[in-house]
Amino acid sequence: MHSVETFRDLQGEAAEWRRYLHQNPELGYGVHNTASFVAEKLASFGINHIETAIAETGIVAIIQGEGGDGPTIGLRADMDALPILEASSKPWSSQIPGKMHACGHDGHTAMLLGAAKYLAKTRNFKGSVALIFQPAEEDGLGGQRMVQEGIMERFEISQVFGMHNSPGLDVGKFAICDGPTAAALDEFDIIVKGRGGHAASPHRTIDPIVIAAQIVLGLQTLISRGTDPLDSLVISVTKLEAGTAYNIIPEYVNISGTVRSFASELREYAERQIRKCAEGIAQGYGAEIEFKHRRLEPCMVNHTEATNVAIKAACGLVGSESVNDRLRPSMGGEDFAYMLEARPGSYIELGNGPTAALHNPAYDFNDEALPYGIGYWVNLVDTTLAARD
Repeated sequence: MHSVETFRDLQGEAAEWRRYLHQNPELGYGVHNTASFVAEKLASFGINHIETAIAETGIVAIIQGEGGDGPTIGLRADMDALPILEASSKPWSSQIPGKMHACGHDGHTAMLLGAAKYLAKTRNFKGSVALIFQPAEEDGLGGQRMVQEGIMERFEISQVFGMHNSPGLDVGKFAICDGPTAAALDEFDIIVKGRGGHAASPHRTIDPIVIAAQIVLGLQTLISRGTDPLDSLVISVTKLEAGTAYNIIPEYVNISGTVRSFASELREYAERQIRKCAEGIAQGYGAEIEFKHRRLEPCMVNHTEATNVAIKAACGLVGSESVNDRLRPSMGGEDFAYMLEARPGSYIELGNGPTAALHNPAYDFNDEALPYGIGYWVNLVDTTLAARD
């Protein structure tokens, strides 16, 4: 395995790629320019097997090692940006108002490209590496679509690995844990159907705003009084939409929110009890509700053997003192979970230093982290696909 010094020569070039992508952010499945840029770079590295238009704009490229027959492992980077107006004030800030790389996917893409360039030149491994460039991680379940379109079977991928930058974690450090590492993500919508009327005569109405307020408060007790305090469940109401004027009690109120959980029984409990709570409160006031619940991303679970390999690769790069193997799981969602349902693998966090938080208008990926991410990918390949056992 290699220390990070091996990859510092790639930092400048990778930073140029990253800053170009940062200036030209694209959303969801519409990452056409990004995908073209990635495909052109991969071809320039001498990679001949490049397949595009997977899940609309996704890419899988195969690098064949020169160490003989062996398995294929997948390395995944996400490519999409967020609908946020940038406020980082960097010279390479977004040139497209209302869109920015506020989650570091520009850095993720650049790091995997850097690893691709190194691996395509050296090829000192057996088997193959599948480079997975995924669209629509933020709001489109691109990971699920790539799995549904058969990338694991089509490219004979036996294991799959992911990586994400982490603001607040020092550059040069990694964090990971075995088992559940990101929560299952669900969304819900409740429409409270009352009877509108004049605000001066509330007794002639069924006021959906008062009912909605009771529902929002009632949902809080589903956790505080309905689940074990040691269990992890989050129910957050994030949208309330109602009314058009000061003197009109409306007919409807829309309530929307999110549910995060680590256990299937908690997921089922939340879906069942949110509906019961809303229905019970509404009926008590003479109103009705319409309830919709969508299951999005499953819980992301790192596999033990693959996690141990990931830890070994990171330790080989930066030393064991810079690798936290007891990362606290996050209640955030991540659609890489679908890939880890399809194949064993693991997901690691890479230090981004004291930058603004993810999804913040002032965020920017830290280019000093680039050689660490590139080196991790290469060490992971060296560890998993060693040319000599």
